[in-house]
Amino acid sequence: MFGKIDKHDGVPAYIQIMSIVKKEIMLGRLENGDQLPPVREMAAMFGVNMNTVIRSLERLQFEGLVEAEHGVGYFVKTAHSINREVMKTISETVDEMKKNGIDLQMAKVLLEEVWKND
Repeated sequence: MFGKIDKHDGVPAYIQIMSIVKKEIMLGRLENGDQLPPVREMAAMFGVNMNTVIRSLERLQFEGLVEAEHGVGYFVKTAHSINREVMKTISETVDEMKKNGIDLQMAKVLLEEVWKND
């Protein structure tokens, strides 16, 4: 279910874990009330220390995306999945960018520029 983290990209592991969990929520793969895997299991999945996972989950809890149930685990508190029409638009835009030879790095730059100026 979860993607891998890249220990060499300069982004702290706990932030990468947060991004992965957020992505799963946004894509609707994790829904309100779903239990996340145990901390120990997530640490093994990501190849990090349990404290790193706990740090990311505590930050997600602070943001209101997950909640901890003492002795039980962490649960998705809210589901902000992306509307299917938005996902369709994104998919079509990505296809068009690929057809025009725009790579991922340039796509990120363009998205950020449009985001700032809109």
